[in-house]
Amino acid sequence: MDFGREPEVGWDFARAAVAGPRGAAIIGYRDVGGAGLDLRVAGTAAVTVVIGFGDREVIVDDAVGRRTLAGFVVGLPIEAMRVRCARAECIEVRLSPIQAYSLLGVSPADLGRGVVGLEDLWGSRARRLREQLAAARAWDQRFAVTKSFLAQCDRPMRTPDPEVLAGWNHILTSRGQVKIGELAQSLGWSHKRLGARFESQIGLSPKRTAMLVRFRHAVDGLLAGRPAADVAVDSGYTDQAHLCRDVSIFADRTPGALTTNYLPTIARHRYRAWGEFFQYRA
Repeated sequence: MDFGREPEVGWDFARAAVAGPRGAAIIGYRDVGGAGLDLRVAGTAAVTVVIGFGDREVIVDDAVGRRTLAGFVVGLPIEAMRVRCARAECIEVRLSPIQAYSLLGVSPADLGRGVVGLEDLWGSRARRLREQLAAARAWDQRFAVTKSFLAQCDRPMRTPDPEVLAGWNHILTSRGQVKIGELAQSLGWSHKRLGARFESQIGLSPKRTAMLVRFRHAVDGLLAGRPAADVAVDSGYTDQAHLCRDVSIFADRTPGALTTNYLPTIARHRYRAWGEFFQYRA
């Protein structure tokens, strides 16, 4: 079978055991207990695609405002979002902005600060995809449909500059602990040129991207129950107050309050499934 299951009362949850095109990670979940989906989603170093295939739409509160959508795509967000849905039935895909550049048909920078509706991005193809997912009777079928759709969207010729790719990989492997001036120099570009090209192809400036990656590393430590002061040192923050400022920027919470938002069952499932897929690997 092409999925791993984590059954628990209230949620039918699955994750694809084999990655989609270009390493895209895929999970799926259905609210079978009627608990409802209510997530406060912090910034992450990935482009996220949520495809609803049930008869209930998703309510999203983000930097742009509140919208009700059948599915959406979001780039590398700075602000936290709130996502709600009664009886949620969703496929969720995560891919790095490097992958998104070829799979989505648009640069991550074109996604802006908030979510973009699936039909705004893919038109009638998004409606057909949702219909196919709704008709499928099992997770392996839904994952196969999703992978096939993404493969048809793939445009391998759409790739970032090699210098942008190298800069992205260095930020990931350093866990965001990098000086952008030194990074630009190592790539043979000026600080200004790296900033402009990076932001146009990744969606954030190199500095903001490094902040986001460093924040995600800190989140892992906080959710593991480590003291905030220890997490701050290990993640490269100058002190605990510096960590608190970044958590406030990306999660709109204090470090202590952030951990409570991962208590809901589906939130724990999602966090375990994504793991370190994006944050620290080139």
